Amino acid sequence: MSEKSRAGGGAKPAAPRRPRTPSALLKFVMAVSGVVLLGYVTLHMIGNLKIFFGPEAIDHYAAWLRTILEPALPYSGMLWIVRVVLVVAVVAHIWSATVLALRARKARPIKYAGGSYQVKGSYAHHAPGTMRGGGVIIVLFVVYHLLDLTAGTLNPNGVHLAVADNLAADFTPARWYVTLFYVLAVVALGFHVQHGIFWASRRSGGRRTGV
Repeated sequence: MSEKSRAGGGAKPAAPRRPRTPSALLKFVMAVSGVVLLGYVTLHMIGNLKIFFGPEAIDHYAAWLRTILEPALPYSGMLWIVRVVLVVAVVAHIWSATVLALRARKARPIKYAGGSYQVKGSYAHHAPGTMRGGGVIIVLFVVYHLLDLTAGTLNPNGVHLAVADNLAADFTPARWYVTLFYVLAVVALGFHVQHGIFWASRRSGGRRTGV
């Protein structure tokens, strides 16, 4: 046995490797992408309020969106720029949130009593599960919404730029399940935004929570 072994020594454990992407940067990416997506949802909602001004108003609005900045941009050019930005924001938001969640779980491998990584009964205890479940509902809704009212594939009317008629055909009493799904998605989005604001306010206020 060597002197180093007798002395209780030995090779020092390797220092933990630093992650390639700092957690602070991931949180910044998640916050910025979240703000971009929330801003779009807000503007999208305001634009859709034109349905209350009659069919011509909402149809004209849909056609106008495709002519923004013409002739500097081609027809629907601005719309495609917005779509690309949204895709990047969605991917960045999901990626950063997933990496942060995995790191938090790895940093705290031992769960509290009750099977949670958070203090039971607190908002932080329920928020991660709500966030994940709500996120799945939102993703499924976005896919359905695009196929329904953008591509028109799942819409009973499905006529391009006939927004009012497409909406009327979509939300008939016979298609109550579609209305229910839309309501569920809006509720899930509300919880998702609430969660984001909750954590952002705690972080900006200098209060750390176990995540």
